[in-house]
Amino acid sequence: MYSISLEGDAQRMRRKMQRIADLDKKKLNRLLAEDTRDATLERFKTGKGPDGKTWKTSIRASSEGGKTLVKTAQLRNSIQSSSDKSGFAVGTNVKHAATHQFGEPGRTIRAKKAKSLRFQTGGNWVSKKEVRIKIPARPYLGFSDDDQGTMKHTIEDFLQKED
Repeated sequence: MYSISLEGDAQRMRRKMQRIADLDKKKLNRLLAEDTRDATLERFKTGKGPDGKTWKTSIRASSEGGKTLVKTAQLRNSIQSSSDKSGFAVGTNVKHAATHQFGEPGRTIRAKKAKSLRFQTGGNWVSKKEVRIKIPARPYLGFSDDDQGTMKHTIEDFLQKED
């Protein structure tokens, strides 16, 4: 059996603990989700992962111009956030999202509906029954040191407004 004895202004501590328990966690998590989504979208502008490393330029971006991972903006535009009182999530349901986040060390793609795959490389059209692809990881989801600082600031602002 344990027993705790408090001396001094225990009422003040109880009030503070009650304020923390009564915090609008749903609202706080919504704010943190928005911060995280904004930081993720910024990565598509800068072409840098949460670790600060620049993404390897894609073959398409180097041959056509433009930015890596932003040809149609489908992936970038699919980034969503959700939150409730227990936490928040930021992510996407785009089929190829994981391939870009984690990379693909080597996969074979085979023609299924046609006789061959037809694609352009180096300005020339090529037809092949199968192609082995390698895609480097280009992480866009995650937390950078700056993201964590922003989240800390958001939490501090939120707590000050709740006092």
